[in-house]
Amino acid sequence: MSKRVTTTMNAKFLSGMAWLMLSASALAMADTPLMPFTDRTLALWQERSFTGNTEYELTSDNGTRVLRGIANAEASLLYKEFEISLLETPRLTWHWKVENVFTGIDEQTRSGDDFPARVYVAYRYGRFPWQTYVINYVWASHTPIDQSWSSPYTKKSKLIALQSGDTLAGQWQHQSRNVADDFATLFDVEVKSLSGLAVMVDSDNTGKSAVAYFGAIQFSSEQ
Repeated sequence: MSKRVTTTMNAKFLSGMAWLMLSASALAMADTPLMPFTDRTLALWQERSFTGNTEYELTSDNGTRVLRGIANAEASLLYKEFEISLLETPRLTWHWKVENVFTGIDEQTRSGDDFPARVYVAYRYGRFPWQTYVINYVWASHTPIDQSWSSPYTKKSKLIALQSGDTLAGQWQHQSRNVADDFATLFDVEVKSLSGLAVMVDSDNTGKSAVAYFGAIQFSSEQ
């Protein structure tokens, strides 16, 4: 079923609420060495499909273990549950790389809500799935870097463009965010802990194709 059906669309922007029971400007530092994807297997990662299944697998990039996602008019979320203290480790860092972006779309609309790469974090403040704030860190196709906006489905989901366009396609980029600060800025809430994170490569709305790679994704203390 396409997420153009309301119930499925809601599922996408809430980013797989089942796993949620659970800042500074974007930095793209080319001189930061690529670190291997955090896990040696995907045994602890789970997938939630919205439209078909993005193909996720571990592979090698010049000898370094990385996660690859391939979407062909598909969208599924890959997530991992684990406790994260934002009091102790508020900074999220990762490497990512895309092979392409999408042309001819408005990614701030429902019909264009696809991104070649996303990293999700979310904070659940109540018992129900809709009592959740979500931040999508995205590699945008057109939206300028550092711009943030509300999901076309709900104001409880915010997106931030950390990379944009295809100028750096095919090149590893390093990102660093203070997640606690981002929640405070975007939602005016103090978040002390999370219960997991997720990645997604999606192209179901646009019917296009995307390939993205992720290196280590990890939380750490402020330096």
